[in-house]
Amino acid sequence: MAAPSAKKRLVHHLETPFSTSSWPEISIDDQDSILELLCHLLSPIGQHRRIHTKTSKGKRAAKREKRAKSKVDEVPNSVKIPTPPGPELSASVDVGFNSITKNLGLNTSPPDESNKSHKDYSMIFVARGSQSQAFNQHFPQLVAAASRNLPDKEKIRLVGFSKPCSEKLGSVLGVPRASSVAVSRHAPGADALFAVVQNLVAPVDSPWLNETPITTYKSTQIGSVETTIGIKREK
Repeated sequence: MAAPSAKKRLVHHLETPFSTSSWPEISIDDQDSILELLCHLLSPIGQHRRIHTKTSKGKRAAKREKRAKSKVDEVPNSVKIPTPPGPELSASVDVGFNSITKNLGLNTSPPDESNKSHKDYSMIFVARGSQSQAFNQHFPQLVAAASRNLPDKEKIRLVGFSKPCSEKLGSVLGVPRASSVAVSRHAPGADALFAVVQNLVAPVDSPWLNETPITTYKSTQIGSVETTIGIKREK
């Protein structure tokens, strides 16, 4: 007996009355080329982290190690070798959803002399193929808003990788995975990468950001999505 077909219904949700910003279109070959250049740029950060940063093995392992050290008498006047500073590039690179989104939000606001802690990004790379759209769909509009007052040559370039590559980026950086990476303007050693990205990737386009402010009423936009209804179980 054939299984009964699933019923469908419309689900309504609110949408923005403004036009949405689309991701820049980049061919797969160009994405691969940019990814290789990015990995080459970030590799010194990962090398330093693998050599000089101790990998966490959990709280229990840390407690056992602490107890073991307390039982061993330290050598008098022992000299602890300080950890070498990280690559200069580290200060110009942000990794992760939270820090990048926060800095982009600060860049969308008018300049404030009391808050100069934000970074001016030149490039943002997102592993779109490694995560749900809900985690990265805000990037185009944020990037467009953050760079709307910049000259065309200085606008932030947004690169979305269609293939899953978060683990590859994480391996290069010495972390389990990295879904997004941002590079600040004038980052040391990033000139070649920026030249390629600037040539292959167009700035994010959001025409409504450049419209003259007017008081025209924007009506509520209702979107509809067709979804399936689960089959009711027989008692």
